[in-house]
Amino acid sequence: MTPDKFTIKELFVPVGDGHEIYVQEWGNPKAKVPILRLHGGPGSSTSDKARYQFNPYEHRVIFYDQRGCGRSIPFGSLKHNTTNDLVEDIEKILDYLKVDQCIITGASWGSCLALAYGIKYQERIKSMVLQGIFTGSKAEIQYLDSGGFRSFFPDVWDHYLSNTPKNHHSDPSGYHFARILGQDPEAKRASAYIYANLEGSLIKLDDRFIPEDPKTFDPTETAIEVYYLFNNCFMPERYILNNAHKLNVPIWLVQGRYDFVCPPQTAYELHQLLPDSTLIWTMAGHANDRSNYDVNRTIFASL
Repeated sequence: MTPDKFTIKELFVPVGDGHEIYVQEWGNPKAKVPILRLHGGPGSSTSDKARYQFNPYEHRVIFYDQRGCGRSIPFGSLKHNTTNDLVEDIEKILDYLKVDQCIITGASWGSCLALAYGIKYQERIKSMVLQGIFTGSKAEIQYLDSGGFRSFFPDVWDHYLSNTPKNHHSDPSGYHFARILGQDPEAKRASAYIYANLEGSLIKLDDRFIPEDPKTFDPTETAIEVYYLFNNCFMPERYILNNAHKLNVPIWLVQGRYDFVCPPQTAYELHQLLPDSTLIWTMAGHANDRSNYDVNRTIFASL
C-alpha cells in the first residue's frame, strides 16, 4: 500500500516466530472506533484501491499485510503461518496500537479470517462488515478446485484441463497443488501460473481478465493460498459455520449474486446462523469493484 496524504504512520509490528507485520494507519487519528481491514488471499496484500470504501476525514483505518504477504517479512514464508497464527497477529497488532475495540472488515479470505478472529476474541469487536463470504469449509474449497463454476465458465475449465496431464483430469487441482508445494522451482512456477489464471478468470463477470506475463509472474502469493487450501485453512471442518451462533455482534454481509469464487449460498447459510446479521445482495461478482465498495461505504458511514 502506497502512503498518501492521509497516512498517519507506517510501522512494522514484531509478532514472533521471526515474522514482522507491515502496518499502515490511515485516515483520521481522532476517530472514535478504528476499523481494521483484513485483505484477501490467503497470500495477497493490501492494495491502494481498498481505501475507496472509507472516508479519511471520519475513519481511522488499520491496514496490514498478513504473514508472508506484501511488505511483511520474511516475504513468502510458510513457517509458523496458519490461521491461528494470523488470528493471534490481529491481537498483537491491536495491543501494539493500544486499540481496545474495533470494527473489522474483510473480503473473501479476509471475511474468513475476521470470523475466525471474532469467534475467539469477540470482546474486541464492535461490529463487522464482510464481503464475498468465505468460511474455509471443504465444500467451498472443492467447489473451486473441482470446477463447480464450469456451467458458467466452460472455457475457463477446459483451458485449465488443457494445462493438466490427461491422467490427472479427475483431480487437476491435486496435480497442480502437489507441484506448487513441491521442491521443483520450475514446476512450482508453472502450476502456480496455471492456478492463478484459473481463479483470476472467475473474478470479473466479463473478459477483462488479462493473464500476467509468465516471465514476470511471481508464484509466492499463489503458493501461500494453495498451502492454506491444501490444509483446509488450518481449521476443523465447518468450524466457522458451527460456531457462528457465538458471534453476538452486528455483522453486515455484502455478497455478489454472481460471485463464482465464493458462491452466494455460503453467505446465505452464514446469515441464517448468525444471531445479528444483515445480508445485502449486490449485482456483482467476486471482484472488489465499485458497486460492492459503494455498499460498504454506505455501511461505514452509518457506524
